[in-house]
Amino acid sequence: MRCPRSGGRMPGKYFDQFATGETIRHDVRRTVTETDNLLFTALTHNTQPMHLDAEAAAKSEFGHILVNSIFTFGFMLGVSVTDTTQGTLVANLGMDKVVFPKPVRIGDTLHAETQVVDIRKSKSRPGQGIVVFQHHCFNQRNEIVAQCLRTALLKRSDA
Repeated sequence: MRCPRSGGRMPGKYFDQFATGETIRHDVRRTVTETDNLLFTALTHNTQPMHLDAEAAAKSEFGHILVNSIFTFGFMLGVSVTDTTQGTLVANLGMDKVVFPKPVRIGDTLHAETQVVDIRKSKSRPGQGIVVFQHHCFNQRNEIVAQCLRTALLKRSDA
C-alpha cells in the first residue's frame, strides 16, 4: 500500500508482520486541556454534568470535572493507528473489555502502548488475517486510565 501524500509505503503493518507478545510503545503524548474535554463532550452530545458543570463536579466524590472517558478511549486507539493498522486495516471487528480503572483529569498527560495478544489467518478471507490488540492508556504517573481489546482484520503482505 502506498501513501498517497508521500508516495511511500503506509506506516501500518500487515498481518504477517505482527508477532504474538509484541509490545508497541506509541510516541505521541498529549496533555488534555479543558477545551479538548469541552469540545469533545459537546460534539458527542454527552450531557453528563461531571464533564461540563464545574459546580456539579465539585460536589462529586472527585471534586472537579473529569475528562470524558470516550475522549480517553479515542486517544488510546487513535495514537495506535500509525504504528499498527494505517493503510493495512480492512475493518475493526470489535472492541471488547473496555475499562477505565482511573479517572482522567484536565491537565493529565496521556500516552499509550499496544500488545499483540493473538494472530490468526482468516478462514473466509485468504488474503487477510485477524490480529487482537490489547491497548493501554496511561497518565503521567504511569497509571492505567483505559484499556481494551481490539480485534482487527488486516491485509496480508504475502497475499
